[in-house]
Amino acid sequence: MNPRNLIPVCVVIALYLAPAAAGQDAPSPKTSSSRHWSMPRTPDGQPDLQGIWTNGTITPFERPRDLAGKPYFTQEEAAEYEKRVLDQNNRDRRGKNAEEDVAGAYNEFWFDRGTKVVSTLRTALVIDPPDGRVPALTPEAQKAAASRDAISRRLPEGPEDMDLPVRCLLWPTAGPPMLPSAYNNNYRILQVRGYVVMLIEMIHDVRIIPLDGRPHLSANGRQWLGDPRGHWEGDTLVVDTTNFTNKTHFRGADENLHLVERFKRTGPNTILYQFTVDDPTAFTKSWTGEVPFTRSTAPMFEYACHEGNYSMVNMLRGARAQEKAEALKKETK
Repeated sequence: MNPRNLIPVCVVIALYLAPAAAGQDAPSPKTSSSRHWSMPRTPDGQPDLQGIWTNGTITPFERPRDLAGKPYFTQEEAAEYEKRVLDQNNRDRRGKNAEEDVAGAYNEFWFDRGTKVVSTLRTALVIDPPDGRVPALTPEAQKAAASRDAISRRLPEGPEDMDLPVRCLLWPTAGPPMLPSAYNNNYRILQVRGYVVMLIEMIHDVRIIPLDGRPHLSANGRQWLGDPRGHWEGDTLVVDTTNFTNKTHFRGADENLHLVERFKRTGPNTILYQFTVDDPTAFTKSWTGEVPFTRSTAPMFEYACHEGNYSMVNMLRGARAQEKAEALKKETK
């Protein structure tokens, strides 16, 4: 093994073994008060973002059509929306028939999507364009999306035809950019001199972000999570990420995705996270999203996706059986 390949691993191990030595923990959510809060800092003076954070929320990613022209909820509207969405999403309700009941999959116990809209009361996580909607894909990106959709609808020829989450490789919306999902919405941030490390609970990924000003990888160096470079602008951590692959397709993005993220501690238990997507070959214009992160009182859980994952084998076995049945049917006609 090339010794240089051990550096990121050593960074992660060091962060696990060096508890609060890398910086002082923020106050516990049970005892902290933002009224007298001041920015905690690491020994080298950086704003301390460390801890376990969650972005779980029921705020929609894009603004629903029935909320067009309304960027914010009132407190009363937020309460009514939360009640309605929680009722609609309740997986403990039985289906109208057996097929619908089985299609409901897991019951509500297994979901952890959150129960509240974001603390800013925005009606969508997309904040620019002002309509709260993701800009249209370019004609080329639309063709690529249609081609992927056609592949997903046919019987899979092999694992490569399956979505990345099914293959336990990557959850495209878990990061980057770091967006809420139905469960496993936790992130652990750790800091040492020269690095910020972000552990993603969903499908166990890790982002190692250097802060030393090094250039991005050459254009032929592509990575699942892109190639991040971080720096501080005042108390805001800015992460510039390029060199994505052409396999993640976040919202239709391609390998030319350029992502700029901003992490700013806004209180003892909050981080305001913003991201801007710039991908001129995929989107007709750039766009921005925002998600407040809150300190989690729960631990990070291992997402043991590969272990005992017989679904891939069984799905491919089922596809081959279906092909044989269809071939036999044609022969008997």
